[in-house]
Amino acid sequence: MTKLLEVSGLTVGYGDAVALDTISFDVARGEFVTFIGPNGAGKTTLLNSLMGVLRQKAGAVMFDGEDLADLKPEARVARGIVIVPERRELFPGLSVEDHLRLGAFLRRNEGREKMAAALERIYVLLPKLKERRRQLAGTLSGGEQQMVAVGRALMAEPKLLMLDEPSTGLAPRITEEIFEAIDQLKAHGMTGILVEQNAHLALSVADRGFVLEVGNVVASGGADDLKQDPRVLAAYLGAGDRYRETTTPES
Repeated sequence: MTKLLEVSGLTVGYGDAVALDTISFDVARGEFVTFIGPNGAGKTTLLNSLMGVLRQKAGAVMFDGEDLADLKPEARVARGIVIVPERRELFPGLSVEDHLRLGAFLRRNEGREKMAAALERIYVLLPKLKERRRQLAGTLSGGEQQMVAVGRALMAEPKLLMLDEPSTGLAPRITEEIFEAIDQLKAHGMTGILVEQNAHLALSVADRGFVLEVGNVVASGGADDLKQDPRVLAAYLGAGDRYRETTTPES
């Protein structure tokens, strides 16, 4: 498979503090990779740096053969990089369908038929959104809001979809629905980066994984291999997982 994203020696910091220390990895077209690790490991920092929200101190990020160093976030979105943020960042007074249409802003001149077809694809993937399409985002449950955030990102038809902690605070049943949708996207050839504390879920849908701790990759490999890695088993997959999510789940 050809490489869509190539990251070499990426270093990102806040002032004198280094948040990511010479991170290197690549993502092939049609591949899903995951970064797992505890809070404060640098997972969200990594996604924000790839989006251009945070400036890199050193290293290179190549996307589809282009150096992204000087591109602002909106230019990166135009190139096909889209993120589903952990906090969802919805507008409470806008309906579900309005949010989905916002996601297709860069495609606004394609015509009504293409827009209708794009919306229907999202409703097939996330049928609950069709039921709620006229409902205001501020009245939705946490799980439904997460679905809106995913659908909005997909309306941009991204080349690379990045998901930041999609299971955070969600009830197990809703989390399962979200990850079933991720699995469907992967089956249809979507390329993605998944940042997730729940290592069980992350490694169940990813092709490859990276363990990030204090800004450094401390382990990497195929998802199935990482499931058998004694260090990963002890820290992230065992019954005593000290990093397991403890927030109160939303419905």
